[in-house]
Amino acid sequence: MATQFQQILDSILLPLAAHLLGQDSMLATAESCTGGWIAKCCTDYAGSSAWFERGFVTYSNAAKHEMLDISEQLLEEQGAVSEAVALAMVAGAVQNSRATAALAVTGIAGPDGGSEDKPVGTVCFAWLFNGESHVQTCIFAGDRNAVREQTVCHALTRMLEIVAG
Repeated sequence: MATQFQQILDSILLPLAAHLLGQDSMLATAESCTGGWIAKCCTDYAGSSAWFERGFVTYSNAAKHEMLDISEQLLEEQGAVSEAVALAMVAGAVQNSRATAALAVTGIAGPDGGSEDKPVGTVCFAWLFNGESHVQTCIFAGDRNAVREQTVCHALTRMLEIVAG
């Protein structure tokens, strides 16, 4: 029996796959706080190789710099959890892949690492499709797993909305 989380993923990923296939698009992910969970969810589906191109797990600042070409200055000035870095991550995912669609997440899943300005649960998202970028910051409640699960669902839901037009 499918879990509620799996049912939610099915309701998002099946139409997302159809839209990407219908537009001859490939998806790439750039993930920090989710540690590759979004890419894992995408590739759980048979046939995903037709629409999922690759995933970048860039948990550290060094990985963001080395794999996605994010400047060390941007990371230092804005912090890894920022809309500016999320936008740079999503652009780097497209530039370093064959994808035309991408999403990026960077956040503080907890239980530690939060601050007054960026509390635990803060996640910055970016999406890119056909050259157009979107960015958003959310603050999710719950423990580490809950924050990460909400991040996965939100990232994919918004990607579907963007791709579906």
